[in-house]
Amino acid sequence: MDRAQLLLIGLPLFLFCSDIVNLFVPRPPPPKPAQQQQHHHHQPQPQPQQGIQQTLDFPAQKTSAVGAIGIGNTVKIDYCSSCSYRGTAATMKNMLETQFPGMDVILENYPPPLPKRLLSKVVPVVQFGVIGIIMAGEQIFPKLGFVAPPPWYHSLRANRFGSMASTWLLGNFLQSFLQSSGAFEVYCNGELV
Repeated sequence: MDRAQLLLIGLPLFLFCSDIVNLFVPRPPPPKPAQQQQHHHHQPQPQPQQGIQQTLDFPAQKTSAVGAIGIGNTVKIDYCSSCSYRGTAATMKNMLETQFPGMDVILENYPPPLPKRLLSKVVPVVQFGVIGIIMAGEQIFPKLGFVAPPPWYHSLRANRFGSMASTWLLGNFLQSFLQSSGAFEVYCNGELV
């Protein structure tokens, strides 16, 4: 085999193995709020700037004895990680923590609906099945009761490397589409802002 054929086989196999591993890996636990995390280094808290008036209205505002707007409030940002909203959510978190010291900002991935999640788990199985049929169809079809393989099998088999690469790339595209929710929601103290 030359390098191009190794690449056409190796890349889909690598992607397939990584998808199989990701199928069975449990979701990471949700991040702990900033107050519960303990750090060994001390960073000075940024002081609120004088002379700048804040006009943000927070639902169900809690005020402490000092009267600061950030202390005791929790902002939760749910975002779609496959839509590349992670950077925007991290920027908002930094801005809120800078402007309102003491505010807890929690970032979480907003999962897609259950049917889309289930379909995204089926896509790698279909990919593996199509690649298996392309590679070993002459042994599979007789065991399934077919006298001769169907005509579409011969067209896939004629260009087996292109068929496998196309199956893998289209399957990965479909899987990423099914895993995206397109969400970017901001909650303040449990209420949608």
